[in-house]
Amino acid sequence: QVQLVESGGGLVQPGGSLRLSCAASGRIFSIDDMGWHRQGPGKQRELVARVSGGGNVYYADSVKGRFTISRDKAKNTLTLQMTSLKPDDTAAYFCSYHQWYTNQDFWGQGTQVSVSS
Repeated sequence: QVQLVESGGGLVQPGGSLRLSCAASGRIFSIDDMGWHRQGPGKQRELVARVSGGGNVYYADSVKGRFTISRDKAKNTLTLQMTSLKPDDTAAYFCSYHQWYTNQDFWGQGTQVSVSS
């Protein structure tokens, strides 16, 4: 099992920045992937950014150049630095963990990000 706890959400004005953090615990392996997803009001959950165990990074087109994902394997933490935030970025953000040896996905409880003037 893997437990994920997100923090860092909040209310920010358009153009502002926020930093989300995710602390992972349990059966953590360096080869596993971690990522951030989000679900806006009335929308399906979507992948925002992901970093593989090998360090490959993926960003959704909508956040490229504005968001940066990083992983600290020693501390079992994942962060998402978000800049130039837009109202469309308003969503609940979820940390995810893919465990390859069991092919299971784990999710955090989510943290709300609201972008509004």
